[in-house]
Amino acid sequence: MDQIAVDVGPLYRRVQRKIELEATQGLSVGVRAVLDLLRERGPMTVPQMGRAQSLSRQFVQRVVNDAVARKLVESIPNPAHRRSSLIRLTHDGHAAITAIAAHEHALLRQAVGDLTDTDVAACVRVLGRMVALFDDVDVSNAEPPC
Repeated sequence: MDQIAVDVGPLYRRVQRKIELEATQGLSVGVRAVLDLLRERGPMTVPQMGRAQSLSRQFVQRVVNDAVARKLVESIPNPAHRRSSLIRLTHDGHAAITAIAAHEHALLRQAVGDLTDTDVAACVRVLGRMVALFDDVDVSNAEPPC
């Protein structure tokens, strides 16, 4: 387990950089993450996105502002909260994240090699336990590492 914890950070940053260089069509990894989150979960508020990604609301707001400027997301009224709008994908945003995800999946499939479904399931189980172990950590002011 110790080695997994040691390897996860560098692996994450390398994959993030590779995908940013090859797959994001000039979008930051942050914008890509917001688009993917909205594609998976539907419209969300900025605070909800921050909690889902373990990032500060302020950081997510900056990323959302960039996505709005690129016309990839838009703000819509939130019937549950007047002051916290919902953010949703635009048609262009949906098209962008669909293309990016397809490219990423093709790139990441190269890592599978001779790994079995059992190997992948074990990895997912271990990483899930590690995430759960640290689920109580306050990340309300967290920003991604450089």
